[in-house]
Amino acid sequence: MDVLWASSTPMTVREVLDGLPSSRDLAYTTAMTVLGNLHRKGMAHRSTAGRAYHYQAASTREAVAAASLREILDATGDPQGVLLHFAATATDEESDALRNALDRRGLTP
Repeated sequence: MDVLWASSTPMTVREVLDGLPSSRDLAYTTAMTVLGNLHRKGMAHRSTAGRAYHYQAASTREAVAAASLREILDATGDPQGVLLHFAATATDEESDALRNALDRRGLTP
């Protein structure tokens, strides 16, 4: 997903492979399978151009992280407790970002 998120245009399997760190020695078919699975799970869009599929991230990294956080909060049974614990451990920069986002939504006094 890192390679797809870094690209502003759809990528072929070969382009994704070429975008991976050289320490990752994956077979073309392995990358093709992973990209197919990402498409099936809705994480990547797939289109055809000629005989090749082109893949592009279906959501931003931030949107995926937010959806994961929502799943975690929903699974805890105590989302307020989790959020309060997070707020207690947030950096000043993170607190400012949250405060600004809540201000934009009109949720802070």
